[in-house]
Amino acid sequence: MSSSPAVGRPARLLTQNREMRQIGVWNWSLPAWAGRLADGRTYNTCPSAGVCAQACYARHGTYTWPVVRAKHQANLMYVLDDLAGWRTAMVDELGAARFRGSWIRIHDSGDFFSDDYLLAWLDICRTRPDTNFYAYTKEVSRFRSLVEPDPPANFLWVYSYGGKQDAALNPAVDRVADVFPDEAAIVEAGWASQEASDLLAVLGPQLVGVPANRIPRYLKRLAGRRFSEWQAEVDAARSARRTRLRLVIDNTRSEARPERGGEPRAA
Repeated sequence: MSSSPAVGRPARLLTQNREMRQIGVWNWSLPAWAGRLADGRTYNTCPSAGVCAQACYARHGTYTWPVVRAKHQANLMYVLDDLAGWRTAMVDELGAARFRGSWIRIHDSGDFFSDDYLLAWLDICRTRPDTNFYAYTKEVSRFRSLVEPDPPANFLWVYSYGGKQDAALNPAVDRVADVFPDEAAIVEAGWASQEASDLLAVLGPQLVGVPANRIPRYLKRLAGRRFSEWQAEVDAARSARRTRLRLVIDNTRSEARPERGGEPRAA
């Protein structure tokens, strides 16, 4: 953790965008994926992001407005510079009557980027049992070790495809979300859409379909695929490159070895 001074610390931690206000959900947001803070520090709040980083709604539109970006970066700096103080402030804010029985979406953007940060959230959930929490995450291994053995009763999550750990997901067991080109593709696959309410991601059927945002350049990159399909293609291509590289290295080493017949015999 850094010892940088607490500058621009947000007075309110939880907010509501228009979509979440309609269903009574509050948001906690970090800046999406990777960037640089005003003090020069670099960050990556989504260390397990894969293809999703190339079509992330939180890297477009209002999320890029200076005032919004500054708010999200201030949230992150609070966590980085004073995790214990941030945890206390979050618990205190959640003590307000409006949060009793309400739902908090952890990460309108960003993810659980470290063990300490995830553990702090689990502690917050347990300290405020009258509030409900949920999240999408690509941090599969982190959740397997820190959450799944003993999750707080008021915390629900869904693993989302499009990350570096997709291969670790089992849709027959895990609650999973996948981004589809459109609603028709979700229906055709036999998945359940969360379009009517984001809470369906954790309260509806186990296979969650998310229709892609209608951002032209992102739809072009998606090219009619699901995130899981796109990530599988990238993973397969990366694996093939590694295999070719190993073959080249092995061949080079083999050519460099002296022929056994050319070695001098012991007297």
